[in-house]
Amino acid sequence: MSTDAAANLSDLVALHLPSLRRYARALTGNQKSGDQYAMAALETVLAEPTLVAAARDANVALFNVFHMVWSSSGAPVGDADNRLSAAAQAHMADLTPNSREALLLHFIEGFNLDQIGTIMQIDSEEAQGLIARALHEMTGTVSGRVMVIEDEAIIAMDIIAIVEAMGHQITGVARTRKEAVALAKADMPDLILADIHLADASSGIDAVNEILGGFEQIPVIFITAFPERLLTGHRPEPAFLINKPYTEEQVRSSVSQAMFFASTETLMTTENA
Repeated sequence: MSTDAAANLSDLVALHLPSLRRYARALTGNQKSGDQYAMAALETVLAEPTLVAAARDANVALFNVFHMVWSSSGAPVGDADNRLSAAAQAHMADLTPNSREALLLHFIEGFNLDQIGTIMQIDSEEAQGLIARALHEMTGTVSGRVMVIEDEAIIAMDIIAIVEAMGHQITGVARTRKEAVALAKADMPDLILADIHLADASSGIDAVNEILGGFEQIPVIFITAFPERLLTGHRPEPAFLINKPYTEEQVRSSVSQAMFFASTETLMTTENA
């Protein structure tokens, strides 16, 4: 491969690597194991550059390589690192094979049915069926108590409606870092849904870090218009990250996934770090 071609391939991979790592972490339930399989996929691409460089859609091709690597390893999930994660992985044993992959690829990563078919090497009709089955099997399987950190009232109300319709209980809504920490101390949730920028210019990231510093690990889903603040590759990152504007399906899918795995890593960072 020429120097220019290698540089172009590197740029393509770098462009799509953050979303691949996000998908890998959500799929395996553990940041460390997710990154291991993402790295294995990159090594495969380096060994056979045309898998991505010659593809019509480099992102689809990269995810396809990851899918082949992960599937050939038996589609493993990461080791349970706490009580909630262990319970979540027990529920995973009952899901239809490949349904979680299709669900994540569609609602979290935004691939259409044809693209999912290419990634998973199935047809679009089968992909659609897997997504429907995953949603059906996951709904109501795990329920819990959810805290919302969001300063925009309309968005907070919408998130509450979605989460409650899934059978979960809302412990409360916080608009600032101070409110969030106080609410968590008063009523510890099983899951946190958090924005980054809060009402008093405080940080949702800092609020989450302070909360997680005082409790057993709690899964976190960030819903933000600034995903680049979290997908840096230089620090522990959230397993579940939804871009604003979001869809109901994205919230439902992420909440179900987070309740299943409860494996978000503590964010040892600040917003300005």
